[in-house]
Amino acid sequence: LKSSRNLDLNQKNYIELRFLLQAKEDYEGLIKSMKGLLAELDEKIVHMEKKITSQKQIFAKMQEANNPRKLQRQIRILESRLNLVTVHFDKMLTNNAKLRKEIEDLRFEKAAYDHVYQQLHQRLLMQKKTMNLAIEQSSQAYVQRLEAMARMAAMKDRQQKDTSQYNLEIRELERLYAHESKLKSFLLIKLNDRTEFEEQARKEEALKTKKHGTKSKGESFESYEVAHLRLKKLVEDGNLNKLIEEFLTKEEKNFARFTYVTELNNDMEMMQKKTQRIQDEIVLLRSQQQSSHDDNRFVLRHLEEKLKRTTEEANKFEDRNRELSQTLEQLKGAVERLFKRIHCDATKILVRLGETGKVTDANLPQYFSLIEKKASDLLLLESYRRMQEVDADTEMPLPFVNPFWGGSALVKLPEPVKVTPPLLGTDPFGDKLDEGECPPSEWPMPGGQQCPALPRVHSRWLSGDSPPVPLDDVATVTSTL
Repeated sequence: LKSSRNLDLNQKNYIELRFLLQAKEDYEGLIKSMKGLLAELDEKIVHMEKKITSQKQIFAKMQEANNPRKLQRQIRILESRLNLVTVHFDKMLTNNAKLRKEIEDLRFEKAAYDHVYQQLHQRLLMQKKTMNLAIEQSSQAYVQRLEAMARMAAMKDRQQKDTSQYNLEIRELERLYAHESKLKSFLLIKLNDRTEFEEQARKEEALKTKKHGTKSKGESFESYEVAHLRLKKLVEDGNLNKLIEEFLTKEEKNFARFTYVTELNNDMEMMQKKTQRIQDEIVLLRSQQQSSHDDNRFVLRHLEEKLKRTTEEANKFEDRNRELSQTLEQLKGAVERLFKRIHCDATKILVRLGETGKVTDANLPQYFSLIEKKASDLLLLESYRRMQEVDADTEMPLPFVNPFWGGSALVKLPEPVKVTPPLLGTDPFGDKLDEGECPPSEWPMPGGQQCPALPRVHSRWLSGDSPPVPLDDVATVTSTL
């Protein structure tokens, strides 16, 4: 029924329902916000627990560090480390001196090897020149041998031609000689007949001379007439001039032929002597050529062996030089690294002409001198620092001892570290805890170094009654509720 009372009741119920719904929404939002706040508080609680654990560990380590036994043990450990470092540094100095000496020896050895290498190189060049000269001489001897063989062949051909020509001429001369011998035999026969007449005439004249004595010119004329008559008998046509001309012509021809035969005989003897001399020269040249070939083979064999030995020695020296160069390069690199590591000043070296800042054979002694000077300066500084510490802590001055030669007794025992406990108060520390955390590398050391101040926390956290909650967060939660 739609009465006024029911309508009022419905309106009232509607208003109450809307109010309840609105209240429900508000409470639901409040519940969500509280849940979020609780989650944040849980996260902060976990974070603070982690920080509390780390701070407890730091505090425990600080207490352990303040323990005299721990400090003495740490002092002994540091002293042993210092002794080890000192011994290592002494060994490095000794090794450095040995390396310097070895480098000097290697430099002298390298110079000696370079000198020997130059000498061997010069000897190798001389051997090559000698080999080239021997090769040229052998080639010249070979060319001369070919020329001599060509001359021998030409002379043999010429000898054969001359021999054939000589045989032809000999045959011609034999033919002419046979003809002349026949002619001479004929003339001898004629002359024998004439000599018989002449002997008879001489006998008659001798008889006449015996009878009459000396003859006059008329009688001699008669004898000439008798001879003239006899000559006419010998001539067919009776022309004595023609006979005389023929006789003179034949005599001239015979004399010319005799002269030509004599010249040919002389030429043959000369050719035979020349041929024999050429044959002797050929035999001598062959023997000389054989001996020169043997000598050249021996010299070439000796030069090849010598060249082989020289090449092997040069290869050995080159390998040794390469090894020494590699060792020297390694030493240069080590010197350069050590030079940069100890921060030496290279201004004195770089101001020189041609310096590029790298370690070379020329400037290696300068780098060594600078490193040695820097090491001496570092030793002096360390000694002075330790003497200052000893003077500040002791009344009686102690004698000077090199800290790197067993001087660990001068090291002062560090004083116990004064640990300041954290102040307890109501001040919130918030995020300052992150800034105040001390890493393990910054724990208390014997040299007086201390970790930065610890943050201040609530007393309830130190006592362990409640979980670590920052005061600012607690105040915020209270105001919200």
